[in-house]
Formats: sequence, structure tokens, C-alpha cells
Amino acid sequence: MIQAFHDLTAELLAVLEDMTNAEREDKIRKITELIDRRDEVLAQIKPPFTAVEQQLGRRTMLLNQQVDSLLMLQKQEIQRDIQEINKKKKSSNKYTNPYESLSIDGMFYDKRN
Repeated sequence: MIQAFHDLTAELLAVLEDMTNAEREDKIRKITELIDRRDEVLAQIKPPFTAVEQQLGRRTMLLNQQVDSLLMLQKQEIQRDIQEINKKKKSSNKYTNPYESLSIDGMFYDKRN
């Protein structure tokens, strides 16, 4: 089980290191699938562990740290893209309806009869 978890972690790391914007949605789908499979395998890992399994576990933890940092970078990139889209949307709305944000706080009365 630890070997399967290690292999999935290594595969996930390879996918994360090969991120390109052109294939981003497919990569995100693949990342999600690998994370789900890792969770299933992780639930099946139970002690006691042999010395070989402990060594493999340590290497897997190092890989997992790299995975975590790359996932954080991807999250930041996606958040930046969302902010950029929101700015464009706001700018587009101001262009299509420039008087939307004006506040009317006074009135004019014509007292001529």
C-alpha cells in the first residue's frame, strides 16, 4: 500500500510540474483524480511498518511537501486569474452602463408657476 501511495504521489508531482495553461482544465481534472485515488490508498495504510516501508514513507513525505508547494502555486495562479476576470467584468459593466454607479442624493424643485 505504501508503494502505491508513493507511486501516486510521484505521478501527481509529475503532473503538477508539467502545468501549461493550454491544457489546464485537463490537468486539473487529472490532479483531482490522483488526489482522490491517493486518499483511498491512504485510508488503507495501517501500521506496523517494515524498515523498507518506513524508508519509503519518508521519501513519500518529501515528495508530498513538493506537491503541497506546487498545489499552493496553482491555487494562487487560479485566484489571480479569477481576480483578473472580475476586474474585466467590472470594467465591461462600467462601459455598458456608465451611470450605474452614480448616486442621486439631491433633488431639484422648480417653484415657477
